[in-house]
Amino acid sequence: MICSDFPVIYSTLSAIALVERVLPLYDLNDIERCELWNRGLSDIYFVQTAAGIMVLRVSHHHWRSQTEILFELNFLNFLKAQNIPVAAPIPTNTGDLTVEINAPEGKRYATLFPFAPGGIAMGGWDEKQSQQLGEVVAQIHKVSHDFAGEHPRQSLDLSYLLDESLEFILPFFGDRPQDLHFMHEATEKIRIALTELPKEKPFWTVCWGDAHCGNVHFTEDNQITLFDFDQCGYGWRAFEIGKFFQGALTTGMRRKVREAFVAGYESHISFSPIEESALQSLTQLAYIWSWRISLENISLFSSSQLDRHYFINRLERLKALCSREWQLF
Repeated sequence: MICSDFPVIYSTLSAIALVERVLPLYDLNDIERCELWNRGLSDIYFVQTAAGIMVLRVSHHHWRSQTEILFELNFLNFLKAQNIPVAAPIPTNTGDLTVEINAPEGKRYATLFPFAPGGIAMGGWDEKQSQQLGEVVAQIHKVSHDFAGEHPRQSLDLSYLLDESLEFILPFFGDRPQDLHFMHEATEKIRIALTELPKEKPFWTVCWGDAHCGNVHFTEDNQITLFDFDQCGYGWRAFEIGKFFQGALTTGMRRKVREAFVAGYESHISFSPIEESALQSLTQLAYIWSWRISLENISLFSSSQLDRHYFINRLERLKALCSREWQLF
């Protein structure tokens, strides 16, 4: 018996087919090579042309809609027009920012980007680079108030970041009552702490949503370029700092480097007392959101990773972020 038309949840697109069907839609010189480079929230293909390297990003069907992708791409074009150093999308020959691909699992969207000059700082940022990035993030928040793009389907608010994340995470704790109790208790404290945080300008703006060292290139003379804005959306500007803390603490970034980022940011935007007091809860919120994204991807691609150690490590990290010494480790 043959089972035909079998459902697919994820497919790997042929690099050869992308060269033949998608890349001709762009004004490119001779294409020398195209290869799948990385699978994250999207699939990243490196495209070597006579003029240099380009990056072709192909969205995953389950991650974002075309509306959300276009919000990001229009935002990047807006930032570029404001002289913010970002890798903005390259349009097709007809001016489109995405190319629709009918993959077996459903529609996916390809976007071409220039390769950001320089590279990831080896060993992480130094204090000067961290401060420089903090300054750029503050500039993004300041100019974003004038962005007139349509709202993405989801805002970076409690409903999306916390409630929807818990709907995904908590079922994994059905046989762990003590851990489940901790999760309920910890997340209720987050909710209470953030309920009064204003959702209006200047506190509420468009955030990058993913400030970490893997999404920034520096040249040898410290020229900076930001990329990977596929977690951007309207949210609290202080959440951006919480998201930075979450990534920095998870990867073991030195405290002086973290403080340099905040100093760079505050050289352009000063936190209000209510934002200052919310930073720990926002860092916890960012951690829960990143946990949900991790779980969703692992569940799709490699459920064998969801063993006892995975949840122990995740819980211990959240407990550390809930402690009084959360900034010391």
